[in-house]
Amino acid sequence: MIKYLGSKRLLLPHLEAAFAALPGAERVLDLFSGTARVGRALKAAGHEVIANDAMSYAATLARCYVEADPRCLPDVERALAELAAVPPRAGYFTRTFCEEARFFHPKNGARVDAIREAIEARDDDPQVRAVLLVALMEAADRVDSTTGVQMAYLKKWAKRAHNDLALRVPALVAGRGVALQGDARAVAREVEADAAYLDPPYNQHSYLGNYHVWETLVRWDAPEAYGVARKRVDCRERKSPFNSKRKIRAAFAEVVAALRVKHVVVSFSDEGYLSREEVVELLAQRGHVGVVALDFDRYVGAKIGIHDPSGKKVGRVSHTRNKEMLFVVSPDRDAVERACAAVAALPPPTRRGRRR
Repeated sequence: MIKYLGSKRLLLPHLEAAFAALPGAERVLDLFSGTARVGRALKAAGHEVIANDAMSYAATLARCYVEADPRCLPDVERALAELAAVPPRAGYFTRTFCEEARFFHPKNGARVDAIREAIEARDDDPQVRAVLLVALMEAADRVDSTTGVQMAYLKKWAKRAHNDLALRVPALVAGRGVALQGDARAVAREVEADAAYLDPPYNQHSYLGNYHVWETLVRWDAPEAYGVARKRVDCRERKSPFNSKRKIRAAFAEVVAALRVKHVVVSFSDEGYLSREEVVELLAQRGHVGVVALDFDRYVGAKIGIHDPSGKKVGRVSHTRNKEMLFVVSPDRDAVERACAAVAALPPPTRRGRRR
């Protein structure tokens, strides 16, 4: 899966344990699905998953990893073999992200351009199309030249950027799942499930701004771009209230109140705009609240530090560790206690690096 800020890769065992301990939590709504890593894991564990995200790239990842059935893999394998043979042809992607910016080596940009145009021209089933797009996204991610976000690129080419782009079949899992693309507040009102998982944006860092290249790769709309990173111009307009210190509390409260579920599990960082106490207060309207705090390495970019446009390091890194808090909410006090105990009994996350 792609490199992703705020990845829950290391939390998967803890999340699986929490949902397994909640009685009747068969149908789970993953309201902010991101790369669908959590939704995919819950699907593999036997839950029916409804994955939602407002971003086009995230909805495509969910259609691949949560909705798509592995029975489509023979079609995917044939299509990828055909796409791998498409001659490179530089276009918008190469010009914008390899020449005007330097996220990828131009040789790989030309391959992305050609393969993406070929996918656009195909008449595939929506699930197959999503799997093909994810295969291309992940192939590009393996040869990028960033620290994992697309706000900037490395001053010198990453070693992997010189590798040749290679398509691989995404690892699909069997099970029941649906992918949605909508505003979390609206989806919370519309979808009925047994439980919900909430992993909202929690500070000023916009997922659209951090992953604008993937949004453009999926939409394939050749948007006007700006700045050194050549971000989509709509990054200035498509704002989430969860990225606003002033608006996040009301937005989170609206989602929590609207959910049509019995149980809720929430991931929230201690670097977020809402404090632990505020989150507990907002969740308490739904029942008993339990909290387990897990210690994490911060995202690698935080360790590298802050640099000015010339590459000179400025400022100081304040800290290299943070806590990810898991909140479990249910009207059933015993269920909350069992879920928190199951999470706390697992070894803490130790491996560095976070992918979602």
